[in-house]
Amino acid sequence: MENLTRRQQEIYDYLVENAKLFDHPPTHDELCRALGLTSRGSLHKHIQALVQAGLVEPLDRSRRGIRLVEQRDREQGIPFLGTIAAGRPIEAVPQPEYMQVPDELLGGKSCYVLKVRGDSMIEEGILDGDFVVIERRDSADNRDIVVALVNNEEATLKRIEQKPGQVILHPANAGMQSMSYAPHQVQIQGVLRALLRSYR
Repeated sequence: MENLTRRQQEIYDYLVENAKLFDHPPTHDELCRALGLTSRGSLHKHIQALVQAGLVEPLDRSRRGIRLVEQRDREQGIPFLGTIAAGRPIEAVPQPEYMQVPDELLGGKSCYVLKVRGDSMIEEGILDGDFVVIERRDSADNRDIVVALVNNEEATLKRIEQKPGQVILHPANAGMQSMSYAPHQVQIQGVLRALLRSYR
């Protein structure tokens, strides 16, 4: 961990040494208080560096916490979280499985894998049965291919377009129509990073 700054190492050491004392993964505010930090923005930058180093993992936005990524997690691969629709949205159901993915495809980011069901992204070369590697993020640039949670119920893989008061999820299939939502209806859960395919 020679690439960590002194402060980042301090934060990581604190998480490791106190892991068993936490009733729940600590939030940024709790870490600021515990470490005597006054700048939440500065802490966020340090946490992002730890995320990129594969040492911690952000939880979903509603809980706003972080957890340590254990060594055995990194050795056994990244989480495979089920099936996602590239057609009509369906829910991506977590499963306790892991897949080995080359480090070059992860780029030091916190990622997970989903299996694609459907053909709405075929013009992007994403086919039914493919596995997609998704970088955990809650924001995206226009034209990114994202995992979007719609109405807190169903997840779908689409290219995103964000306008004032409107989020449009575009398929990559000329036979299908785009879907338009109010911003509060769509939560970004990740951005496409890589594609895996079996020919058997």
